[in-house]
Amino acid sequence: MAITEPAVERRQDYDGSAPFPGAEEHDPASRPQVALTAAIVVLPFVALGLVIVLAWGRGVALTDLLVAAILYVVTGLGVTVGFHRLLTHASFTARPWLRVTLAVAGSMGFQGNVIDWVAVHRRHHAFTDRPGDPHSPYRYGTDLRGQLRGLAHAHLGWLFTDDRTPADRYAPDLLAEPAMRRVARAFPALCALSLALPFLAGWAFSGTLYGGLTAFLWAGLIRIALLQHVTWSVNSLCHVIGDRPFKTRRHDRSTNVWPLALLSFGESWHNGHHSEPSCARHGVDRGQVDPSAAMIRLFERAGWVSDVHWPDAGRVQRRRAGPPPPDGAPAPN
Repeated sequence: MAITEPAVERRQDYDGSAPFPGAEEHDPASRPQVALTAAIVVLPFVALGLVIVLAWGRGVALTDLLVAAILYVVTGLGVTVGFHRLLTHASFTARPWLRVTLAVAGSMGFQGNVIDWVAVHRRHHAFTDRPGDPHSPYRYGTDLRGQLRGLAHAHLGWLFTDDRTPADRYAPDLLAEPAMRRVARAFPALCALSLALPFLAGWAFSGTLYGGLTAFLWAGLIRIALLQHVTWSVNSLCHVIGDRPFKTRRHDRSTNVWPLALLSFGESWHNGHHSEPSCARHGVDRGQVDPSAAMIRLFERAGWVSDVHWPDAGRVQRRRAGPPPPDGAPAPN
């Protein structure tokens, strides 16, 4: 989904190193939003302290970790395959039931309703690392103080600002889709379900309320926090550290950060993604693990998706920032 930049927001005076014009001008979000965001950020750390106390002398139940892993994969792929590669960038076409299923799974990741998530991410691509980007780590400049402040802003701080992204401008296609509007409205209920399922599973497996509580902490709050911070790290770390093997637009500093590849389901091959946003595979070189692309491949083989934009070896090679690899290896499918 291409976004056309209005002339009024196209800043020609930005040099790539100075703070964004008006960087200090954003008002804080409303008190209820600040309180809710703070609770979502802080409660998982409280939960971590509780599980340490509860596990002392008892250990951790394998079923808690298993439920946490299953829900992490389901909700994580809902975000990466559903919210991101399908709904934001249309890198493939999915059957209606799968489209809704992925949107529901992503909503259970506590990262905002599907329409707002897509709108913010499309805006990020329209103004990557320049004025207009809602969560660039270069917002406050490129000196050490500005960079550290920018990292905090890109990772978490932007959630506490009143910098609204209009969905009618950045996600009109989803607003026009009744099923997506229903999923967006159901976001609070889906978040509640995301917390209720671990508790019920833990209670069912153990037969005790204590088992339900520990599952709620591990597979509920801590699982959600891990997925959130991995996603936020793509916003922050994957624009500051790592490799940049591919050409991107001016000022775009997206990078590939390999240690995050598995936990982010391939999203941390961020430079590869920004060089070709509509490509269904972000890790286009050999050895670049991309579980989201593998899942899309499975969907394709099952006949549930079509029109998948797999990497083209010629296009990949033309977008390389440096000389071609010695073996001339083609991009994987």
